[in-house]
Amino acid sequence: MAVNTRILFTDLDGTLLNDNKEISEGNRAAVEEALAAGHKIVVSTGRALASGLQIAERVGLTGEGCYVIAFNGGQIYDPYHKKTIHGVTFPRDTAVEIFEKAAERNLYMQAYSDEAILTIENSELLREYAKIQNLPYKLVKNAKDAIIQDPYKLLAIDKDRSRSEKFQEEVLEGYSDTVRSFFSNATYLEIVPKTVSKGEAVRWMCDYLGIPIENSVAAGDAQNDIEMLKAAHVGAVMCNAFPGIQEYGDYVTENDNNHDGVAEIIRRFIL
Repeated sequence: MAVNTRILFTDLDGTLLNDNKEISEGNRAAVEEALAAGHKIVVSTGRALASGLQIAERVGLTGEGCYVIAFNGGQIYDPYHKKTIHGVTFPRDTAVEIFEKAAERNLYMQAYSDEAILTIENSELLREYAKIQNLPYKLVKNAKDAIIQDPYKLLAIDKDRSRSEKFQEEVLEGYSDTVRSFFSNATYLEIVPKTVSKGEAVRWMCDYLGIPIENSVAAGDAQNDIEMLKAAHVGAVMCNAFPGIQEYGDYVTENDNNHDGVAEIIRRFIL
């Protein structure tokens, strides 16, 4: 790998994508310019791989030099060669226990197959999530049917965040030797393997590609981006970021996600 090759790790929602879940022409042009110059662009998302890949394809980030980090770092995919290059899961038995404890508390929770959302409750929360992520869903009878293999992650959703926070405190802390949990937005409580984070994915990717960490830049806006912002040499925080996120960055954009904020980052730190 050329010593001057740089790598950008970019979140999707609230970062590369505008509020309509689209990429602006300014961001698209900057991404294309960076790739043409031989730099690497890595989509880094909490979304399932199937959802992240859909967006990567839509915005032109599936060619050579492009990668997708899904499930908050649990799965890393090379879309150009169409293969998973790294994956970390946690035990199915543990996931089933957590899922069942959520169901006992009437807290909505879901798991994933390679293609779809798997859950036991046909709720408005499910339908909203499926629409946003553009993923199909399948209703199953119980937690064991929802978790068909060691999962990359589980997701709990509740409009009343205090309910999710209570579950996090009362239940998930009991599994802290196996999983970690955090909010990726106001209502999504992510549950992933203990060693997984977008920050670990940054370090793994740089090592895998032979790119010095000093040549890495991360762009993000939410709690699940903090480790990524800290791991990269330059952590660029969107000016529209959630409260408290800016303190973890080295740079705050002048432009938000609706006005070419990632293009600003690319032109300042990549090109």
